[in-house]
Amino acid sequence: MTPRNKTKLARYVVVETVYSMQRDTPDIRPNLSGTTAITLRAMIIDGVLRPGDRINEVHLGAKLGVSRTPLREALMHLEAEGAVTSKPRFGFYVCPLSIEEFEQIYAMRALLDPEALRLSGLPTKKQLTRLRALNDSLRKGTDPSTLIDRDNAWHRELVSACPNRLLIGLIGQFIEKAHRYELALMRERSSIDRTVRDHEDILSALGSGDLGSACMALRQNMESGKAPIVSWLQGRAQQSGRETRETEG
Repeated sequence: MTPRNKTKLARYVVVETVYSMQRDTPDIRPNLSGTTAITLRAMIIDGVLRPGDRINEVHLGAKLGVSRTPLREALMHLEAEGAVTSKPRFGFYVCPLSIEEFEQIYAMRALLDPEALRLSGLPTKKQLTRLRALNDSLRKGTDPSTLIDRDNAWHRELVSACPNRLLIGLIGQFIEKAHRYELALMRERSSIDRTVRDHEDILSALGSGDLGSACMALRQNMESGKAPIVSWLQGRAQQSGRETRETEG
């Protein structure tokens, strides 16, 4: 970790308390390991924990004010997402964010989600009501991590009637892997507004009984979120390159 990032680390010390006290709504209440994962994810996105960094669990836990157990649980969750990797006897290392990985994730979601919706068929009136409520809560949200949770909940509810449980499991895996990338996306209000409008288009098609158009709109929803994240990743890579040259110089 560079001296600059050691200084930046200080602002994450209180993140656990902030997230536990100021969540947008009471419908999502992560435990300590969950809020620690949120903090670590933000640190990776912000470059405080850099690609290739070995995570010193003792020092990091002391800095964040959390014990080893919730920190280790958070790291194991992030490992399942692909945000960190572990090496026997050496511990956890930060994985790079890459355009290639991200594009592969979104390409799979654009295939899997519409197929799951097709197999689910038209939703019931109760399900449509739940979907509209979830989308409304997404519109009103502000905290990026909570927004991701709500967006994921909306997509899971959308395909919840799919009879192919293996397909649902695969979608869940890709939802987890996309989490750290979408954290950057959900920090922009324009991205949130676009996501809400995409959802409304899907719900409008479903409400009128047009499953085919809903599947097409869902595919477009997957694709519309790709460009902003790719642009962010490109800017992040350029910034990292400049910092590296400054350090070497």
